[in-house]
Amino acid sequence: MDQVRNLLSLYWKQLYPQAPVSLLSNFLHSVDAYRCNVKDAKPETDWYKDAIVYSLYVDLFSSDFEGLISKLDYIQSLGVNCLWLLPVLDSPMRDAGFDISDYYNVRRELAGNSPLGRTGVFDLFTAEAHQRGIRVIFDIAVNHISDQHPWFTEAAKSRGNPYRGYFIWNDDTDKYQDARIIFKGIEKSNWEKCGDQYYFHRFFNFQPDLNYRNPEVLFAMCRHLLYWQNRGIDGFRADAIPYIWKEEGTACENHPLTHVVVKFFRAILDYIQPGTLLLAEACQTPYKVVQYMGDGDECQAAYHFPLMPRIYKALAMQNGKPIEEILGPDSTPDLPSIGQWFTFLRCHDELSLELVYVTEEERKFIHESYCHNPKWDFRLGEGIAARLSELMQRNPDKIHLAYSVMLTLPGTPVIYYGDEFGKLNDEDYYQEMIKLAGKDDTRFLARGKIDWTSLESELQRTDSFSSRVFYPLKQMLTVRRHYKSFGRGKIDFIDLAGTQPGSLLAFYRQYENETLLIIHNITETKLNIKLPGIAAEGKELLGKPLSGVIEPLGFRWILVNS
Repeated sequence: MDQVRNLLSLYWKQLYPQAPVSLLSNFLHSVDAYRCNVKDAKPETDWYKDAIVYSLYVDLFSSDFEGLISKLDYIQSLGVNCLWLLPVLDSPMRDAGFDISDYYNVRRELAGNSPLGRTGVFDLFTAEAHQRGIRVIFDIAVNHISDQHPWFTEAAKSRGNPYRGYFIWNDDTDKYQDARIIFKGIEKSNWEKCGDQYYFHRFFNFQPDLNYRNPEVLFAMCRHLLYWQNRGIDGFRADAIPYIWKEEGTACENHPLTHVVVKFFRAILDYIQPGTLLLAEACQTPYKVVQYMGDGDECQAAYHFPLMPRIYKALAMQNGKPIEEILGPDSTPDLPSIGQWFTFLRCHDELSLELVYVTEEERKFIHESYCHNPKWDFRLGEGIAARLSELMQRNPDKIHLAYSVMLTLPGTPVIYYGDEFGKLNDEDYYQEMIKLAGKDDTRFLARGKIDWTSLESELQRTDSFSSRVFYPLKQMLTVRRHYKSFGRGKIDFIDLAGTQPGSLLAFYRQYENETLLIIHNITETKLNIKLPGIAAEGKELLGKPLSGVIEPLGFRWILVNS
């Protein structure tokens, strides 16, 4: 523990060279109590490498935590072993819960009528999940809060209020002019008037950014993390971390001191209980994202944002080369030993097309190929807000091919709730949320509640769209969990004899003595293929034929040896 304390002291001096070290010492003394309250040892510190993650909004998935407990068997039956709870902390819900008003409570409505209360029913949920071998991670916004948070309501009262320094204020809007507007088409400025000054925000105008130049902000955020770590949370998705540190004359993104703050977060979590995941939500190029893993001393995992649009590009082109290229050494760097990519088919409710990781030409091509309804447009062409089934024009074969690609490439896969049975866009929910948020955020289309009664009926009919999507995907998830090569193995792309370059996306996945050959027909035509001799004697894991023909949009998972 002395080593961790020394690291924290080093980071402190980098962040606050003028502040007395006694402030840090007092803080560490105050959090030592958390070390006495650790509930479960986590000796398996790299558990996330073998995870299959299922992300959901508790209220939309199952109304409340008691409802979610009742659905844990369904989640477990999918082959899922990690739940990512999209925002659950107290919030006025103008941004789906990413606008947090209380970091120490889950939202009241998520407790339902449970006599255990908010924290009690949450504790019961985590215990039930852990009993089934399901880890739990959740979102925590570290860059900004809700304007309804007590810090901000106090800060807004006067310039002399002690909480004023928790935020960034200016007499005009001339500061930080190099900071881009992230919500293009929704927000016009990064500044919002409040009283006789303006406060800075990178996202919605009701989400003021926190001021990490004030060490009290850093301490407070650390206490939030430790509080939930003590309650059994296995990890945190750190929302919007590239924007933490602001400095005049910079883009206010990926500042070197932002990385020091992240190192501080990781060190304080390890100080109390090693093995708690810190997952970076950084919409950047892979080389910038990898920096948020540091030398294994920042986040253990991060999203591979540029891979997602290349999957869509490859399917639209009927050519696997865009995927092979983005995962090549010129585009995706090596990770530290603890590092892991998290992969997905949308982040979580948007096909992101930010120009920081696609070219203008790629953005235009993907947008034209998948934005089948102008209403789905998000951020003036920099995203498409739609359910996977809608993007794939309700074609189960395309949905399964997309999932097969994601599930077999390096990384930890994320399944977005409802996509496993082809949930469609929810127009009613979209209209309802526009009124509540006061913003035309098309991502609401890709959310919406699950009608379990209707779904259960649909899944009993083998010819229904839901069944045609659900059961083959469930099989893939179940098979994937049995082979460590998927989450930990290296990848080697190959060309199979007799096919045009790009028509097949084929590669070996290998870890220790286990080798898998994965083949995807990216085209909509039947292809004749010649399997390598070693694969011809292998075992097809999904029960599909091992022959010289692969059907349109077909795929094979072949165990070569183990």
